[in-house]
Amino acid sequence: MNSAPPPSKPLPWTFRDATLDDLPAMVEIYNSIIPSRVVTADLEPVSVAQRRPWFDQHSPGRRPIWVAETAGRIAGWLSYSSFHSRAAYDGTCEVSIYLGPADRGCGLGSELLRRCIAHAPSLRCHSLVALIFAANRPSLRLFERHGFTTWGHLPRVALVGDREHDLVILGRRVG
Repeated sequence: MNSAPPPSKPLPWTFRDATLDDLPAMVEIYNSIIPSRVVTADLEPVSVAQRRPWFDQHSPGRRPIWVAETAGRIAGWLSYSSFHSRAAYDGTCEVSIYLGPADRGCGLGSELLRRCIAHAPSLRCHSLVALIFAANRPSLRLFERHGFTTWGHLPRVALVGDREHDLVILGRRVG
């Protein structure tokens, strides 16, 4: 991983490109947020087999997935995904961050996002977008702290259980 400049103090995490062996831990982290009903539009846990095609669409030099490790375990992950399949959108990446339950609120999301923003130009990515439910205040605050602003608001587009959710599209130019 060609990462951002090192932080001013040592971090408890190491960062690297994800491998297929990491996918079970990544799926476990992802599934841990589904019950909250405010982070993802998935309504039921996903399997490793279901996530494999998504994983295979990524590559370190084009659309990487990074994992953060601490104490020998995966603490969280970040992915750059293509925003849209049409060629004119090729310079825009959708960013997703998922953290394990024990690793939320301790600065890991900020560190992943800081590295993501710094690395994006090397992927020929000029814009980053994040799709976040309006009810997910912690994620909205995280991205806003890193210079993302609201680029779109889709009211009541997701039905999660018996609750409708607005989707906020946050964006930031990066290069």
